[in-house]
Amino acid sequence: MQIQVNGDATYAYTAGRELMPGQPTVVFVHGAAMDHTVWILQSRYFAYHGYNALALDLPGHGRSDGPLLTRIEALADWLWRLLDAAGIGSVSLVGHSMGSLIATEAAAGASGRVTHLALLGAAMPMAVSDALLSAARANDHLALDMVNIWGHGARAHFGGHPVPGMWMAGGGIRLLERAAPDVLYTDLKACNDYQSGLERAGLVTCPVMLVLGRDDMMTPPRAAAPLVEAFPDCRRVVLNRCGHSMMVERSDAVLEALVDFL
Repeated sequence: MQIQVNGDATYAYTAGRELMPGQPTVVFVHGAAMDHTVWILQSRYFAYHGYNALALDLPGHGRSDGPLLTRIEALADWLWRLLDAAGIGSVSLVGHSMGSLIATEAAAGASGRVTHLALLGAAMPMAVSDALLSAARANDHLALDMVNIWGHGARAHFGGHPVPGMWMAGGGIRLLERAAPDVLYTDLKACNDYQSGLERAGLVTCPVMLVLGRDDMMTPPRAAAPLVEAFPDCRRVVLNRCGHSMMVERSDAVLEALVDFL
């Protein structure tokens, strides 16, 4: 569906379902230089099991118009503007990587509207290496390669896709290649610049779940330890044989964790 936000058309995948008043709503927020397609399996399940499900394309990503937003705080404000435009009140927020920062900032700013907060591949602060930032600033394909290699666990590079005949690493690089110039750098810099995450986490009043990949090289489980302490009500799920791209590497396990939590 298309939603107008600040005069720009924003795309949200709803699995072809209309939003139903009275049903709980789950909003899925993607990571850097990605789009709603990373959530297809999980969002579709909820859409057909009693929820309104919206997997968003952030501004300037995927099918959404609008200028790229350079700060996590601005993206969180945009998220609430979108939900207001769609007439949605309370929500459960699910964010991956950069999306976990956006979801946390959004929940801290309007915690009364967030019933559950699920963060996948999260770390705060979310530092980005100088080498990756430099390559992304130059729109060098090397930046995409680094994100794709580091973003998958070792097992994902040798098969194991839940859909027969599909290649995880190949699909990952093609997804990044679809992004417009400067998108990856803008997103990575926003992550690197966001330094108030732990402080903001302390303001979140709803239950929180962290889903972490044991083999994640980008946001390893140890990097989430401060978050467990920062959130007043937090549980942690660690997935074995899983890297950062957990929605495809361990799609069923991620869905099971979300179903149990929500």
